[in-house]
Amino acid sequence: MGQSHEQGTAFSCYVFTSDARLLLTMRGQAKRTWAGVWSNSCHGHPGPGDSISDAVARALRDELGFTAAVAELVLPRFQHPSTGTCPVYRVVTDEPPRPDPAEVGDFEWVTWADFVYAVGAGDLRVAPWCRPQVAALTALGPDPARWSTEDIAVPPAA
Repeated sequence: MGQSHEQGTAFSCYVFTSDARLLLTMRGQAKRTWAGVWSNSCHGHPGPGDSISDAVARALRDELGFTAAVAELVLPRFQHPSTGTCPVYRVVTDEPPRPDPAEVGDFEWVTWADFVYAVGAGDLRVAPWCRPQVAALTALGPDPARWSTEDIAVPPAA
């Protein structure tokens, strides 16, 4: 079901509520890269032998505390110079996050339109993969609930 681990493979996930608010997270101060910088809901890399599906489910559970979130693939072939192959997922859930403070320094819920504007205007310092992902996601349409998905969905993290 998932993609095998490859050198340079990463993933990103954008978590929305049913009323289209985005979970914006600040990377924890203990992170090796981009500590204290705002980003999409979660971003990570699969470990050796992990599938992308396993890594996404683990990040949703361990970093954000989601137990019933189902990730849907919206940008399967996203590429970025700093992360390489980086499929992008969407989650829609009304489950409240319980972020791990080592992973997430802060978080807030924002509308997608406000986030897109802030990133495009340069009003928000974001991790380097985030800005081009926002542009690619915006090209899918203004309503995150209407973005088309690939057949591969990541099952809930139990």
